[in-house]
Amino acid sequence: MDETEPSATARPGAGVDAADLRLDGNAAGGALAEIFGGDVTVALATCAHCATTAALATAVVYVHAPGLVLRCSACDGVILRLVRLPGRMLVDLAGTRTLELGG
Repeated sequence: MDETEPSATARPGAGVDAADLRLDGNAAGGALAEIFGGDVTVALATCAHCATTAALATAVVYVHAPGLVLRCSACDGVILRLVRLPGRMLVDLAGTRTLELGG
């Protein structure tokens, strides 16, 4: 086997730079709009880990998981998880102290 090729037991994404998997919060905009009924990327989220308040658009989003994972751009703490299941969506906001919608 060529040593540059991943083995059959390698994890999916092995050999991929983690930076290649990161997107900004706008990548979660469509899924969040389905739940909240509008553009939530402009909503201000306060991180429960470091107390930084920033628009969800500035979060770091990982989409290569069973769902979406949004992390605080300041401390990398998980602020939101969203998983689609047949006929429903599960949203975990445990890492978000507050989410300010509207203006």
